[in-house]
Amino acid sequence: MSAFCVVAFQPAQAAIFSGAYLMELCTRTVEGTETVKGGHATCQSYIAGIIDYHQLLRSLGTSPSVDFCVPESVKMNDLQDIVWTYLAQNAENDQFIAAPAVALALFEAFPCSE
Repeated sequence: MSAFCVVAFQPAQAAIFSGAYLMELCTRTVEGTETVKGGHATCQSYIAGIIDYHQLLRSLGTSPSVDFCVPESVKMNDLQDIVWTYLAQNAENDQFIAAPAVALALFEAFPCSE
């Protein structure tokens, strides 16, 4: 009997961040003010967690198929904008766990050079 676990593209539940919820937290006004109090800190922390976990996987030699290489010089505000823009342009991620969408946004912006 074989078993497998599907993680990506599961409907978001309970405390898990959905794409729509992360987009809401990452949203800023034209002036750059967060629309949810404390939203930018939560948004950026979520993105940083995805990057940290990705780097851990890469260091173990188990990099996922969606491999991204974010330069150390990139600022968190820029990463927030990249992820927000990706989520805004890809509404199909709204109801699902946000982590795969973040990885895809970072892959699109920062693919690893071979």
